[in-house]
Amino acid sequence: MDDRVMLGAFAIALGVVAGVVLFVPFVAISYRRRGGLGLGRFALWASALVYLMAIWTYTLLPLPDPGELACAGVNVDLFAVVGELGDAGLRPGTLLSDPVALQLLLNVLLFIPLGFFLRVLGGRGILVAALTGLGLSAFIEFTQLTGVWGLYPCAYRVFDVDDVLTNTLGAVVGSLLSLAVPRAHRGMARAADADRPRAVTRSRRLLAMACDLVGSWLVALAIGVLFQLALFALGAQDEVRSGGAAAVVSSVVTIVVWLTVVLATGRTVGDLAVQLRFQGGPLPVWLARVLRFAGGIGGFLVLFALPGAWDFVGWLFALGSLILVFTTPDARGLPGLASGQYVADAREPLDPDEPRRLRSVRWR
Repeated sequence: MDDRVMLGAFAIALGVVAGVVLFVPFVAISYRRRGGLGLGRFALWASALVYLMAIWTYTLLPLPDPGELACAGVNVDLFAVVGELGDAGLRPGTLLSDPVALQLLLNVLLFIPLGFFLRVLGGRGILVAALTGLGLSAFIEFTQLTGVWGLYPCAYRVFDVDDVLTNTLGAVVGSLLSLAVPRAHRGMARAADADRPRAVTRSRRLLAMACDLVGSWLVALAIGVLFQLALFALGAQDEVRSGGAAAVVSSVVTIVVWLTVVLATGRTVGDLAVQLRFQGGPLPVWLARVLRFAGGIGGFLVLFALPGAWDFVGWLFALGSLILVFTTPDARGLPGLASGQYVADAREPLDPDEPRRLRSVRWR
């Protein structure tokens, strides 16, 4: 497989991993700063994440085998590329087919998305784009020049001061192109209607469930890794190899964390992220919260923590939960049915005397 294809696939994979780790915080911030999560803006942030991974992979990877390292050259003659372009224009063929001109164009194109994302997602203008492009490009070039800051005895790629110049130009061009995006869709300023309650949609309920699933998996993974490291430090090699103790501890800790959050707030991590709450119903608050937990992510986590064939029951539980989100008229799903509560936007004023009621929702 071509190296560029492999690096591109690697960049996408890294972007996906980073996206999973940042998913729940990103959703929570979006609901608090913009009132919701738009598909277009989500796609832009995901693209920016993959782009940053791509910059790293394409400019610094692959690292050479130390035994096969060939020291690269250095160009500190600023604007040397201008003379090279003049020479290229004198050679037969089109200018864009010349390697020097093509390299210049690629250097500019590589940093155009940086300037674009800085304005559209960060609300920053040309000056910040130029400084960021300059700083990032200089960091990349010096990383190459110093052999990854001393990891290698010499530069493993050519240090070219003109690359810094063309990369910076690309960031400026990207910032200018981003002016085509309407001002209302640029920047990170908090939306004026961010605190306005919105309809409880089925897609919003599914997003909350996804946040709970991703968040609990990440917590379990982190706890499992930390526990394995502790066992390794204590010399319990057999337990580290089996992984059984880590699996039990990570499952139990994750269940306890989610149960604690629900008992304290009445909402899961996913509900908190998307600004939802379960309320109303005839049951005491503490009992309704326990049943809300058992009818949602809690039941799923407990079933998968049990030994034997209980994971199959867990998948049936998950499938039933998804079906009920679509079939219950208020999209309250199994947690609402179990607790006798309905779903509301957490930004709505809370009336403690409000009776249990059903609420129609629309798909959005």
